[in-house]
Amino acid sequence: MLLKSQVSIEYMLIMGFATLMTIPLLLIYYTYSNEASESIAANQALQIARKIVDSSETVYYLGKPSQTTLKLNFPDRIQSTNLSSGEVIFKIATKNGVAEIVQVSSVNISGTLPTAPGIHIITVKAEDDYVQVTSN
Repeated sequence: MLLKSQVSIEYMLIMGFATLMTIPLLLIYYTYSNEASESIAANQALQIARKIVDSSETVYYLGKPSQTTLKLNFPDRIQSTNLSSGEVIFKIATKNGVAEIVQVSSVNISGTLPTAPGIHIITVKAEDDYVQVTSN
């Protein structure tokens, strides 16, 4: 009888030790995966902004009938977008608040960009003195 209770107590101690080791590892995993997700979203937004600026400058310098279409994958943390004069601005939600991703262009850009996550088709079209950006 004494042997069975000793085995049970040892088993409970081993399970308790395993649980104590697992909880901090899960917390560390959650923290790093959340930080990685924020970093990926910010880098995707920066890459999208760069592509829009590069395409805008290209079609603007080619002249009025020029246009191009971009297929872009928007991340899920975008709160708002803004195209004003020569800037493309994304506001990204982070654990510390809202981060702004800004890309400056040498040409005037106007239009709207979606905030919903997923793949979007963006049309960049040259006008007389600016570039019009629209999403389909």
